Amino acid sequence: MQAFAALLDSLSFQPARNAKLRLIETYLRQAPDPDRGWALAALTGGLDFPAAKPALLRSFGEEKIGAELFHLSYDYVGDLAETLALVWETRPDAGPPPSLSEVVETLQRATKMQTPAILRRWLDTLDSTGRWALLKLLTGALRVGVSARLAKQAAANIGDQPVGEVEEVWHGLSPPYRPLFDWLLNGGPKPSSNMGGAFLPPMLANAIERAELDALDPAHFRAEWKWDGIRVQVAASGGVKRLYSRAGEDISKAFPDVVDAIDFEGVFDGELLVRREDAVAPFNDLQQRLNRKAVTPKMLKEHPAHVRLYDALWLEGEDLRALSFDERRARLEAWMARTPRPRFDLSPLVPFTDWVHLARLREEMRSDGIEGLMLKRADSTYLAGRPKGPWFKWKRDPMLADCVLMYAQRGHGKRSSFYSDFTFGCWRQTADGKRELAPVGKAYFGFTDEELRWLDKWVRDRTTNRFGPVREVEPKLVLEIAFDGIARSTRHKSGVAMRFPRINRIRTDKPADEADTVDNLLRFVP
Repeated sequence: MQAFAALLDSLSFQPARNAKLRLIETYLRQAPDPDRGWALAALTGGLDFPAAKPALLRSFGEEKIGAELFHLSYDYVGDLAETLALVWETRPDAGPPPSLSEVVETLQRATKMQTPAILRRWLDTLDSTGRWALLKLLTGALRVGVSARLAKQAAANIGDQPVGEVEEVWHGLSPPYRPLFDWLLNGGPKPSSNMGGAFLPPMLANAIERAELDALDPAHFRAEWKWDGIRVQVAASGGVKRLYSRAGEDISKAFPDVVDAIDFEGVFDGELLVRREDAVAPFNDLQQRLNRKAVTPKMLKEHPAHVRLYDALWLEGEDLRALSFDERRARLEAWMARTPRPRFDLSPLVPFTDWVHLARLREEMRSDGIEGLMLKRADSTYLAGRPKGPWFKWKRDPMLADCVLMYAQRGHGKRSSFYSDFTFGCWRQTADGKRELAPVGKAYFGFTDEELRWLDKWVRDRTTNRFGPVREVEPKLVLEIAFDGIARSTRHKSGVAMRFPRINRIRTDKPADEADTVDNLLRFVP
């Protein structure tokens, strides 16, 4: 456990991607089985301990130093694992600390009644860094700046393999991944790709601006609308049917209506949407379905899921990724034409003559559910990762609104000492004719480190009220908020929900009274 704790501690202080890779690679080479497998599972989000929840850990802290003092400490530190790790003390007579495999395997067998005593014993044996790592592992929120793909990249590097090769076999494996390490390090056979419903590494696009298009020949590219949903992969073969997110997470349980409609074999790239009466619903409707372990019949009826296909990776027993985009598209169109399917349709191509023509189409298209254009080279093969040149995303210019900062909360990880999560609002008329601020969104990025320090000090100097970890501030600071879309929402007090809000500018030059109104925001709603 101490070696894993040292890894997490080093990763949390290392901002550089390549340096993080080297740290993970060194650990995976040096750690024994099954510790390195369990570490890889933790870094890729593959571990869950239902009997060890944050409420249990908070109760440990409350027992240790009292509820009020613990909650004051938690509010100051901003991170549950770090707070409890600091207030706990190592007992010299508690015995040796556990290994990572002992922690994982013991908790997988332990009952809910047994877990508290086991955790207390381990907390007694570990030092503060070890306790912090153990608690991070339990909560599943490592927050050390490592994505699942980065961890897979590190695993691929130790075996001198492309990360795509690891991703192709990933869903046929389970922790602690012994066959994977036998292949990567010991010359063992490559694990089965589990082609029955296997996830294939996706091809990603690079952002592009209008001025950059003039260096490209429009005759070499095909255009599609960029749909405002989430990128998914539909995979089915051998009776196995799955729906994956772009990162390879199996989201089939949240969308049984889509999975039940799969009556074919193949692997397809597409966009998951909510669709009603041939119209794409706002992204907010899709959000009601995301990240759910169970979906009610009412939700299935009111928010029907749909997949708009735009590429075929594997079809009729053939791997199509080495074919050009035009060839794959022709195969997909012919396949779709043979048998219409109610939960699936084909994303149409957008005909255009030159970049000026396409720019006009992009500007004129303000339909709900579209956030820009995708440009794909006609001769591009399907390459995993983000190759430079074949695919581009040309998003619509963001919408802008001047909002007033209302509340702030500390962040997590490196930001646990700063107020970095900001709730902002716009003005509206009350029933008695007065003006009030109604919250319209929350943003936690878009600013520089220097601006974050400035905002943190502004919040501390102008706090008017506290609600647990949340601070209410004087309604005097205007933030220019950029967002990609907006929709009406009954779940929000203001009646609107923003899509990807972020702080574009701090408007110290503008009085709060001149900020936008909710009615102004409603004009953006398609």
